[in-house]
Amino acid sequence: MAPSPKPQDLTPREIVAELDRYVVGQAQAKRAVAIALRNRWRRQRVGPELRDEILPKNIVMIGPTGVGKTEIARRLARLAGAPFVKVEASKFTEVGYVGRDVDSMIRDLVEAAVKLVKEEEIAKLRERAREAAEEKVLDALGFGSGFGLGFRNPFGGRGAQPDEPQAAPASHPAGSAAGAREKARAQLRAGTLDDDLVEVELSERAMPVMPFMGPGMEDMAQGLQDMVQNLGNNPLLGMLGGGGRKRKRKVNVKEALELLTDEEAARMVDMERVTREALDRAQNAGIVFIDEIDKIAGGDGGGVRGPDVSRGGVQRDLLPIVEGSNVNTKYGVVKTDHMLFVAAGAFHVAKVSDLIPELQGRFPIRVELEPLTREDLVRILKEPRNSLVRQYTALLATEGVDVQIRDEAVDEIARIAAEVNERMENIGARRLHTVMERLLDQLSFEGSELRGQRIVVDAAYVRDRLQGIAQDEDLSRYIL
Repeated sequence: MAPSPKPQDLTPREIVAELDRYVVGQAQAKRAVAIALRNRWRRQRVGPELRDEILPKNIVMIGPTGVGKTEIARRLARLAGAPFVKVEASKFTEVGYVGRDVDSMIRDLVEAAVKLVKEEEIAKLRERAREAAEEKVLDALGFGSGFGLGFRNPFGGRGAQPDEPQAAPASHPAGSAAGAREKARAQLRAGTLDDDLVEVELSERAMPVMPFMGPGMEDMAQGLQDMVQNLGNNPLLGMLGGGGRKRKRKVNVKEALELLTDEEAARMVDMERVTREALDRAQNAGIVFIDEIDKIAGGDGGGVRGPDVSRGGVQRDLLPIVEGSNVNTKYGVVKTDHMLFVAAGAFHVAKVSDLIPELQGRFPIRVELEPLTREDLVRILKEPRNSLVRQYTALLATEGVDVQIRDEAVDEIARIAAEVNERMENIGARRLHTVMERLLDQLSFEGSELRGQRIVVDAAYVRDRLQGIAQDEDLSRYIL
């Protein structure tokens, strides 16, 4: 069997096929993001004299809520292994007002990149970290080089009793101690010591200092927390969350191994290399998804003021970020020239042409997503790997209830969801969540009492549970 291609080597057709596993329909939007991702791969293979001149073609997705705009961007980022951040344009304010400034989205992207690269490094080091954690646990269990079998665990049930004589460490030859340690290591790996209690020394986690900060002060709060953590072992400032102090904890062996493995892996990571790689990935592969961009569009060129503080000002602040500029972060200066920006909005009231002209020009690719039909809703319930039908049957299976949702029931669920969407606000696939919750409400409540039973959900069951509510517009408005 041939190995599957790396994410960066996927062709546009293969990228669309991967997206099809999670998102139904919307072929035009999938093609656009697939081409954008493949163009990044192509850019890396262009000569250096031209590489910096090739800029990503930013995308604006236009379509009602619940049709897959956010999911397409999120799945694309996971597929590419790229740093990804989703922000709501309506939460930003113009510089000078209280609230978040647009630069914070780039800082969030860099944080996501650092986290992504650090997790990858920790995964590579996990085996070494596990070995180091095992040594510490064995020491804590009393299997150090100077101990034999007489004293295993000062807290668990396997250790020597207080009234039993214990052999002095010196009475055991070195080979006996080493043999006992190896025997204990085998027991540790087999899981037979998992429930024993052991006292281990762990680094104290920094207490968050953010709660006292107001809106828009997150970056200052994070900087203060980092400064306090870097003060290390200073006992005077330890109460403020200094991360360098050690604290003894009594936990079972299984938990001790996990905690110590995480700590050892984090200690082994070369953060300078992680930071360099993260900055490079953020700059050349980062994806920023700006949702609700239609909420900052105004018919008078974006200068509306009032309840929505200076929507035009937010657009003007967004312009240099999307165009390409330098943003200061705590990890260094980041260039936004080669980041991919994907904007999305329903554009029910405003139009793309209501954005300021300069910003419109920075999103040259416009993709319209189609409202979901009844057939689309049927496919959404059946086809994706994480479909709602699979989710609900898996949840109830944990209670020992075998729920069989037949195809005729799926068709009926889709019909009711489509009808309610037509009569009231069209919220797309999100309507399915509401309908499914209402349909399986009784089963979810009584699941623990139905262990071992097989429940068949057919079209009659769906009509019995939902038809009356769906036909009554007043009821469906508040329930579905």
